[in-house]
Amino acid sequence: MNFAAIILAAGKGKRMHSRHPKVLQPLAGRPLLDYVVDAAAAVAPGHVHVVHGFGGEAVQAAMQHRDVHWAHQEEQLGTGHAVEQALPGVDDDRMVVVLYGDVPLIRPETITRLGEQAGADGVALLTVHLHDPAGYGRIVRNDEGRIIAIVEEKDATPDQRAITEVNTGLLAAPAGRLKTWLRTLDNDNAQGEFYLTDVVALAVRDGVDVTAAAAESIDEVSGINDRIQLAAMEEALRRQRAEALMRAGATLADPARVDIRGNVSVGRDVFIDVNVVFEGSVVVGDDVRIGANAVIRNAELAAGTVVEPFSLVEDAVVGEDCTIGPYARLRPGARLASRAKIGNFVEVKKSEIGEGSKVNHLSYVGDATVGAGVNVGAGTITCNYDGVNKHRTVIGDSAFIGSGTMLVAPVEVGANATIGAGSTISRSAPEGQLTVARSRQTSIPSWQRPVKKDTGSRT
Repeated sequence: MNFAAIILAAGKGKRMHSRHPKVLQPLAGRPLLDYVVDAAAAVAPGHVHVVHGFGGEAVQAAMQHRDVHWAHQEEQLGTGHAVEQALPGVDDDRMVVVLYGDVPLIRPETITRLGEQAGADGVALLTVHLHDPAGYGRIVRNDEGRIIAIVEEKDATPDQRAITEVNTGLLAAPAGRLKTWLRTLDNDNAQGEFYLTDVVALAVRDGVDVTAAAAESIDEVSGINDRIQLAAMEEALRRQRAEALMRAGATLADPARVDIRGNVSVGRDVFIDVNVVFEGSVVVGDDVRIGANAVIRNAELAAGTVVEPFSLVEDAVVGEDCTIGPYARLRPGARLASRAKIGNFVEVKKSEIGEGSKVNHLSYVGDATVGAGVNVGAGTITCNYDGVNKHRTVIGDSAFIGSGTMLVAPVEVGANATIGAGSTISRSAPEGQLTVARSRQTSIPSWQRPVKKDTGSRT
């Protein structure tokens, strides 16, 4: 079936009390609209149409990386009017599926099922049964159980308000017929708007079958109108993603206290402690352990690695059986070979750390290549920035860097070299030798420590 998707994204979202369009509010770090475009593109690649209105320039800018067609709704005159703005760009032979930019958890499988339910020339609605249907349009059926209308709550009779089957707003209809029906809509209703739902009665009038597909969960058809609903949706998405991690082989200390703001894949027997945040694309290998309050962003953690609590790993690749932290920071470009150890309050940026090497305490390693079996002592700094340019430090295999060493780049330390503690190394240190670069220690016996003068005042 040839699909076209029309996503309604023109509303301001007054209840958000925000200067930003509602569809750009963030859900797990991404705009609401981005989720809907993802689902639509999976079903109708190249035929996704977005209707924008309030903050349209910002919406287009946020989605500039997406393959979508844009339609502008200058005045918000209702859902029927909004769909009509996009239809001129849709071929008559396509099955149109109408989606909403503030309903982010809709799945491609559900969109496909809705379109297939409509058949070649029918209309299909996505419906759901609610214990409390307040605020939703009710699905009205005749005595034979056939759908004959959708009635918005403000226009419904008391008997109609008692109906628990409600319209989710998602609809599938053939483009050619939809264009004809929308041209005949009127706004004779409590809101004075052109309702897309009135298409149902027009289809029934024309003898077109109107059927329903049931949504599998309320989460995937729930819209977001305020920040309370946004928080509830965040919770629902977090729950879904946490369950997916557990099914894949991860143990979560508390599934309610993990945030997954991206795509995370995990191996077997992974353990994730509380308050861990994943962002972007993250790959976690078998037997990895991630401690409490760690942040993992766009990173790969190979099998057996341990990330201790309060560590940040960003745009980094970590080999097998490494240890990171606690309170460590791997910045973009950090590459750790197997069995490397990055200890507490250590920062690594744009550097390769060789197999079995250790940077254990209070050090900064930036723009460096560190060989295998190297020991970097506490308080070591690669002085890589001259105020304009970055320079590289190279440390050979099995070198030993004493505590408190300043390595002034560009500089090279040879294999098996030893650097004496407290040295400032500004020239290459030869392999296999001890290099010490300290100023002479001097003691002044007659020196007196300054003493504050007593002015007699007390504060």
